[in-house]
Amino acid sequence: MSAINKAIKILNEDDIRRSLMRIAHEILEKNKGAKDIVLIGIITRGAFLAKRIGKNISIIEGVDVPVGALDVSPFRDDEKRTSKEDDKSDINFPINDKKVILVDDVLFTGRTVRAAMDAIISRGRPKSIQLAVLIDRGHREFPIRPDYVGKNIPSSKEKEIVKLRLKEVDNEDGVYIFKMEDEEYEI
Repeated sequence: MSAINKAIKILNEDDIRRSLMRIAHEILEKNKGAKDIVLIGIITRGAFLAKRIGKNISIIEGVDVPVGALDVSPFRDDEKRTSKEDDKSDINFPINDKKVILVDDVLFTGRTVRAAMDAIISRGRPKSIQLAVLIDRGHREFPIRPDYVGKNIPSSKEKEIVKLRLKEVDNEDGVYIFKMEDEEYEI
């Protein structure tokens, strides 16, 4: 196990706020308004980002769009998989024929997004699924591309970790790159 060599703050609270407002504008532009849009954030930080984007859409358009939280752990393909009985999702609106905007914090390999799409499809048949992420750090293992990106952050696959901290969970807003001293690490 190695120590974290250095954490570099790459986005502050204002940067995150501006990025989420821009993403809200882009969602509305691409979809020609808020009609039939629902926001679903991946638990944990993606769910909070979805709420913030929903508030921004409300400010811009004067309408509230449904916002839900999605637990992808029952649909994962790795050791983080849980049973469907342990699903912590909170989606209390229909998704059939809706434009689902899936929201996540950091897009990396694409495995979490793949699991999220499976979870959404298990609940209904949306008109479309679009992906909004605050950070895209590359290194995809699946052919997944976000429709809306706050910031592209090129990073080393093995030597760096990109982490979002949010007030709702971490008492601050910021995006950090943690540089690792060697191959093994723990956060």
